Amino acid sequence: MTAHEVSVDVATGWTSPDAPRDIDTPAVADVPDVAAWTRSMDREDRQGLHGRTLTQLSHGEPVEVVEESGDWVRVVAPWQPDPSDPRGYPAWVRRAHLSERSGDEPAAPEPLVDADRVVVAEVARRFVGLLYLWGGTSPWGFDCSGLVHYSYRQAGVVVPRDAQAQQQAAAEVPLGAEQPGDLYFFARGDGPVTHVGFVTDRLRMLHAPESGGLVEDAPMSAERLATLVAVGRLLP
Repeated sequence: MTAHEVSVDVATGWTSPDAPRDIDTPAVADVPDVAAWTRSMDREDRQGLHGRTLTQLSHGEPVEVVEESGDWVRVVAPWQPDPSDPRGYPAWVRRAHLSERSGDEPAAPEPLVDADRVVVAEVARRFVGLLYLWGGTSPWGFDCSGLVHYSYRQAGVVVPRDAQAQQQAAAEVPLGAEQPGDLYFFARGDGPVTHVGFVTDRLRMLHAPESGGLVEDAPMSAERLATLVAVGRLLP
């Protein structure tokens, strides 16, 4: 099958072609306006993206088309590793947001900063105050794992898209031995990891709160501490 890449600034990946709502029209236009889309949504609209959006793909990102349906295609994204599919993260995107790619598929994004975990965390710090966006992996909005994924991508490092997979890919660090740039992981009971954030100090983290608030660097609350299950390190 012909190789493709993302031809727009940000292509949002959806659970199905029927997932977008009327308010999501700017995101799925032939030339998407993600800034206008994110500005148009209130808190309830943003929370309504749960179960609709999966991820976002950036300009030039390689994808493999695995299914077609009218103006939509289902793709897998190799720069967004996912344990459920060795080819990459799956999502539906508008066909208009892709173009055929010439040449070999790049193995990783071009690095823009040093591949150092502290430097990567400083990339994330640029977005303190930005509103949370379910499925977001771009400067117009992030979810928790999307912020981690994007920040590592700026260093040319490919890491899994979701928090559970990020925890599985990280080297385990004993609680109490964490250092800035490491990652805190959270889960409830025996469930999977559902939240992640950058360590900035002992029991303090930079993260995109899953409650739908603003990206913040803050001490952990008692409730948050009760769900802390692991510390991981993705770079030495």
